[in-house]
Amino acid sequence: MKRLCCAVFALLPLLAEAAPVRIGSKQFTESVILAELARLDAHAAGIDAMHRRELGGTRILWSALQHGDIDAYPEYTGTITHELLKGVAYDADVADLRAKLRPLGLGITEPLGFNNTYAIGMREDEAARLRIARISDLALHPGLHLGFSNEFMQREDGWPGIRQRYGLAPTQVRGLDHTLAYQAVASGAVDAIDLYSTDAEIPYYHLRTLDDDRHYFPRYEAVFLYRLELERTAPAFVAALRALGGRIDEPSMQRMNADVKLRGMKESDVAARFLSVPADAGDGGFGQRLLQRTAEHVKLVILSLGLAVVLAIPLGILCARWKRAGQVVIGLTGILQTVPSLAMFVFMIPLFGIGTWPAIAALFLYSLLPIVRNTHVGLVGIPIELQESAAALGLPAGVRLRRVELPMATRSILAGIKTAAVINVGTATLAALIGAGGYGQPILTGIRLNDIGLILEGAVPAAVLALLVQAVFEGVERWLTPRGLRLQARQ
Repeated sequence: MKRLCCAVFALLPLLAEAAPVRIGSKQFTESVILAELARLDAHAAGIDAMHRRELGGTRILWSALQHGDIDAYPEYTGTITHELLKGVAYDADVADLRAKLRPLGLGITEPLGFNNTYAIGMREDEAARLRIARISDLALHPGLHLGFSNEFMQREDGWPGIRQRYGLAPTQVRGLDHTLAYQAVASGAVDAIDLYSTDAEIPYYHLRTLDDDRHYFPRYEAVFLYRLELERTAPAFVAALRALGGRIDEPSMQRMNADVKLRGMKESDVAARFLSVPADAGDGGFGQRLLQRTAEHVKLVILSLGLAVVLAIPLGILCARWKRAGQVVIGLTGILQTVPSLAMFVFMIPLFGIGTWPAIAALFLYSLLPIVRNTHVGLVGIPIELQESAAALGLPAGVRLRRVELPMATRSILAGIKTAAVINVGTATLAALIGAGGYGQPILTGIRLNDIGLILEGAVPAAVLALLVQAVFEGVERWLTPRGLRLQARQ
C-alpha cells in the first residue's frame, strides 16, 4: 500500500503536465486572436493547449483564473490597475504589477508590444460639422446621444470617471454591446461611442478618435496573466507566453483585427499566419459543429430539467398540503425567476467555476417555478368530492396521492415541465458566456463578427429544439394521462 501511494504521488506532476493548458478569452475579437496566438505558439513548442473562447467580460475571466478554471488569458495593464487590483498606482509598471499579483498566485508576462487604450470616437463628418476634436468639446454639446459598451458604463476607468474628469452632463447615454456600437454610430443612432484604439472598425467606419486632452485614460499594454503554478507544471508554456513579449506592434494588431472582423478570416488562421506556423485543420464543417453544439445544449437542458423535476414535484406537493409553507415556496421560486438570466449565470461562477455545471445550476433554478406552481395547481384543482370518495374508501394518504391525486394532476404537472423545458432551451444559449458551449456559441460569435449566418447557425437549431421539446412533451402527456381523463378532456 505504501509503495502504491508513493507511485501515485510520483505520477501527479506528470499527470498535471499532461493535462492541456486552458487559455481563456473575452468576448471581443482581439482577445480571441491573442488567445489563439498563445495556443498556436504553445502547440509549436509541443505543448497541448486548449482555448476556452469568449467567456464574457473582465470579471468572469479574472474569477476563472483565480479559481483555476483557466490557466491564462490576455489582459491589459490599465484594466489590471483600475479594475482588478486595489491599492495599485494607476501608472504602475509591469514589475509593480508582478509584485502585487504574486501573493494571489498569479504571474504576468512582459507587454506584447502594443497599447490598446480606451478612446471616445465619432463619425468624422459629424465631428467636423460640430467642430469636436477633443473629449472636452463634448461638454459643449449635452444633447448628443452617447452609446458606450456595457462594461465601459460601469468600470472605474470608464464612463463614471471620464464624466467626472471632463464635467460632462449629457442627456442621452445608453449601454450597448461593443460590437453593435459601431453599427449604431455608423447609422447615426448614437453620436459617440467608446473605442479600443486597435479596433479595425475605426478606419472602416471613418471615425475620429477624440483627443484625451485631460489625459484620463491610462496605458493599456497587452499582457498575459497566468497561474504561477504553471511555472512548475508547464514551464514550457510559460516560456512560450513570454516569447510573445514585444512581438506585436499596434499596426500588426489592428491588421489582425481587420482580417477577422472585416475580411471574414478565422482567428486561428490569422494567428497562424502571424506566427508563421501551420494553420489548424478544418473544424469538420457545419454538420460536425451542429452535432457538437446540439449535444452540449441538450445536456444542459436534460440535466437541469431532470434535477428540477426531482425537487420541484415534491415541493409542489408540499405547497398543496400546507398552504402557508406553499406560499413561501412559490414566492421564493418566483423571486428566482425574476433574476436576469445573465446575472444568474454569473452568480453561479463562485460556486461552480465556469463551464457546464454553473450553467446547469442556473437553469435548474429557473426550472423550479413552472413545475412547482403547476404541481400545486393540479393537486388543489382536484374536485373535493373525488378527494372525499378516495378518503371514504379508507385509502392511506400516500396511496391516495400515488393512485388518485398525482394521476389526475398529471396534465398540469407535465404542462409545467414542458414550460420549464422550453424556457431552458432558450435561456441555455446564454450559457456560452461562461464556457458551457451549446447553441449560444455561434450566436455570440456571430454577433461579435456581425455574421448573420453564424447567428442563424445557433438561433435556428435552438428554435427547432424548442418546438421538438414541446411536441415530445405533448406526446408524453397523452401517454401518461389515464384514458378516462383523456376522454373527458376531449369532451
